[in-house]
Amino acid sequence: MTNYRWGGYLLVAIGLLNLRYQTGQPGVFTHSLIILLPGAIILIMSFIPSTAKILNTSGAKIISIVVGIATILYAALN
Repeated sequence: MTNYRWGGYLLVAIGLLNLRYQTGQPGVFTHSLIILLPGAIILIMSFIPSTAKILNTSGAKIISIVVGIATILYAALN
């Protein structure tokens, strides 16, 4: 679960940094939420025991890695 929590914290931090440093740009709130929400969802899911079991499956690991990398790329290119 530690890796999920680190990843969730990473996406939340990137989303908040994006919101702060792109203040004044059109659509910054939407772009920041696109980055922040997956991180917050993964972070919350890692603390709930029933969803933590789901996160430990190999399918969920692959999906979370793909979503995490895609979100980080979106943040970098945004």
